[in-house]
Amino acid sequence: MKTIKFHKTECGVDFLLNVLTEKDIDYTDTGTFDTDYFEILFFKEARGILILNQQEIELKAGSIIFISPFQKRNWRLDSDNLQVTSLVFQEAFLNDFFADKLFTYRLLYFYQLVHPLEMNVDKDEMLKYCNLLTEIKMELLNSETDSVHIIRSLLYYLLQTLNRRYANQHVLSLKKSGNNFAFLFKNLMEIHIKEKQRIGDYAEMLGISRITLNKAIKVQFSTTATQLLKQRLLFEIQNLLLHSNKTINEIAYELNFSEPNHMMRFFKTQTSQTPTEFINSMTKTHIKTETNPIN
Repeated sequence: MKTIKFHKTECGVDFLLNVLTEKDIDYTDTGTFDTDYFEILFFKEARGILILNQQEIELKAGSIIFISPFQKRNWRLDSDNLQVTSLVFQEAFLNDFFADKLFTYRLLYFYQLVHPLEMNVDKDEMLKYCNLLTEIKMELLNSETDSVHIIRSLLYYLLQTLNRRYANQHVLSLKKSGNNFAFLFKNLMEIHIKEKQRIGDYAEMLGISRITLNKAIKVQFSTTATQLLKQRLLFEIQNLLLHSNKTINEIAYELNFSEPNHMMRFFKTQTSQTPTEFINSMTKTHIKTETNPIN
């Protein structure tokens, strides 16, 4: 499986960010792949299916898709009915750009494991977002001394407006706790999930108690630290089952389960499926999609 890496643009400013269209990206490639950058895709016209992180998403006019780095995707699109603008950027760029190392973790639609990685908007709202992207692209292509400030303000407004819209559409809270523990926890899980699956490990790394960590997560995400950790671990198992050549035993040991049976029991509790049943169900989904192509 291939990973597409971000390439610096030939724009007048040296940003790890770009605005692209269907003319710049090949959406006819039906193979599974990932990227090392974030993408937000705005579909003004679309007909087809996207399989993203085990979610099957129907694409249509008004669809907005949120993809975090290294999330696996598989496109099934009608190239004759496609008009899409995408915002692409690397995480370090965004965090540095806004002087906030946790900025991407504060956006509800990135690193999302529970709710859909999409939302739908009407024609007028889509036009508003695309007009902002056009302004950003023009500043990239025709750079002036103040372009960095204009891009920063346009980008911040766009990302935060999308965050509010996503929260409203999926009934999520935008309330903020008085500390960063919940976001730091999500950040640490992305780095350490393969070797650390105990809440105590993360509380120790943060220098706080389990009670303090759980309270912060409850305020920020209306769930528990344990549930977030289980969701992230389940995602890692599913990802390895579908996109690696490792056996179930190899995956269990890679994720530091003492025995494969312990991982299989965890998986069955979380999904009501065995790992083999999960693989078979996802294989059938891919086969069904491939045998019913978009005409």
